Amino acid sequence: MSSEFQGDRASTFHNEDTLPRVPLPALEDTCARFLEWCAPLLTQEEFADTEAAVREFGRADGPGPKLHADLVRYNADPATHSWLDTFWPARYLGRRDRIALNANFIFLFRDTPLRGFAEPQVERAARLIAAAVNYKIQLDDERIPPIVTRGQPLSMEQNKFLFSTTRIPGPVQDTVRAPYSDEMPGPSTARHIVVFQRGNAFRMHVVGPGGRPYSLDDLAAGLREVQKAGAARAATATAAGHLTTMARAEWAAARDRLAALDPGNAAALDTIETALFCVCLEDLTPDDDLAACDQLLHGDSGNRWFDKAVSLIVFADGTAGINVEHCGLDGTTILSFVDTMLAASPEEHAAQSGATAQGVPTIEPVTFVLDDALRADIAAAARSFAQYGADTATVTLSFDEFGVDEVKRLRMSPDAFVQMAYQLAHKRAKGFIGTTYESIATRQYLRGRTEAMRVVTPEVLRFASTMDDPAASPDERRVAFRAAADKHVERAKQCQAGAAPEQHLWELQLIQKRRGAALGVPEASRLYETPGWLTMRDDYLSTSSAPSTSIRYFGFGATSSRCIGIAYVLLPDRFNLYLSTPRPVAGMMYAFADRLREALRELRDLLDER
Repeated sequence: MSSEFQGDRASTFHNEDTLPRVPLPALEDTCARFLEWCAPLLTQEEFADTEAAVREFGRADGPGPKLHADLVRYNADPATHSWLDTFWPARYLGRRDRIALNANFIFLFRDTPLRGFAEPQVERAARLIAAAVNYKIQLDDERIPPIVTRGQPLSMEQNKFLFSTTRIPGPVQDTVRAPYSDEMPGPSTARHIVVFQRGNAFRMHVVGPGGRPYSLDDLAAGLREVQKAGAARAATATAAGHLTTMARAEWAAARDRLAALDPGNAAALDTIETALFCVCLEDLTPDDDLAACDQLLHGDSGNRWFDKAVSLIVFADGTAGINVEHCGLDGTTILSFVDTMLAASPEEHAAQSGATAQGVPTIEPVTFVLDDALRADIAAAARSFAQYGADTATVTLSFDEFGVDEVKRLRMSPDAFVQMAYQLAHKRAKGFIGTTYESIATRQYLRGRTEAMRVVTPEVLRFASTMDDPAASPDERRVAFRAAADKHVERAKQCQAGAAPEQHLWELQLIQKRRGAALGVPEASRLYETPGWLTMRDDYLSTSSAPSTSIRYFGFGATSSRCIGIAYVLLPDRFNLYLSTPRPVAGMMYAFADRLREALRELRDLLDER
């Protein structure tokens, strides 16, 4: 390891100032890559139309250079961390639909042996709370080791948004209430969490008056008190958590009315928003992993606060997982958090944190004063979200015939292998290759997050066609398969290097909207209405992976009325996938799942024939 970058021995944020900045691509390179990326998805006529618009956009006196020059100036400002600094808030906080199911994501944790415990839910919840509080204390002291992958340090900036972070709805764009900010410098000083039980919310202290965490027994006792106090299910129209499922502008208006109605409401909101995290105790025991994932993603919304960055959800039998608000946190950061929580025993976490017996933690109900209009809003939000969840079809697929280890033995990238299987399965299920998005992590850069990769290439088209050509020999199929997989790896590396077109062009579009008139670009460019731009970004498959043995499943909702969301966990001996799609097109998703099982076997056998 070089002396410049440090891992285990360094403080959490030690490497941040030495990380390279996200590269800003040259405009001509972005335009060329955009045409290359969208071409396999278009007819000749559509491509010609798109190509003409790109030439118009990028010419010397066109809108592109003016917008890009402004972005270059912004990127050169010493106060700018990344040319994407304004892009991420616009992308995540600017969306106006509901974030519940549409944007939040979930992980279902691996099983923890809880045999012999009379109260598995209380036991599991207390363990997770103790582990999370220990992580918080270590993070405050900057004792969480910075992650270094293959000698490359990764940004730890997102860890600042794990605790006491809450998305606040706004009429035009949301904001975030978080520590390490001008309003709350440094780590959060909060000592409480919010526990939901049957639609009732309770403030529960997890750190005592002297600054030391409560012991495991104390936490369990506090949770039992919550269970007793919340034994009667809250009336639907009084469970304010339902409001967090509304479209953002509607929720912003309701929140304003809620805060103005009674001083106690502002205090209740403050309690929830400053809480370290939420814990949601669920009455039910899921029938299977699919039921557990569905409940984690879109369960009882009266027992959630979807705006909270982190909500730990624990079912009656101790099955547990997490629901994450996405605006400041990506999957890789949450995986590191979960890995650390589950790596040590609860006793080890308690000892590391300095937890000590202090008696039953303080428990206080968090209630709101409501008028008839707010009760009606809450009830309507509850009905709407329950229907929205019911209108979402999901399926889990655990392919246990082989996993990452076997694919590596066959000398192929596991991610490329499954992505090619997705393409082949989609073609066989629907009859065509469709636009596919894959999230690529870029945390090796200062405040790096993700890049948008588009999977379909000419090599993918040739591969899918060759696989279903009865005249093609096994060797020809293998060659086509490996060529497509190699191109996939090449494009993923391109994305990791910051050389992808979509977010660059998207940010230029946002600059035009914000201050185009002042830059001499008063009107939107035709590029953003072309078949290339619209088709490339209209997903048939939206995919993202979460490689960790700490979780069983990863999940999120579909991104459009025809999209299949594919959240996949690549494990040494299996592949676990959670698929979601709007119910009207569920038949296609089930057909895709069937074809995918076949494709995985077929591709493995093809590689193993030699």
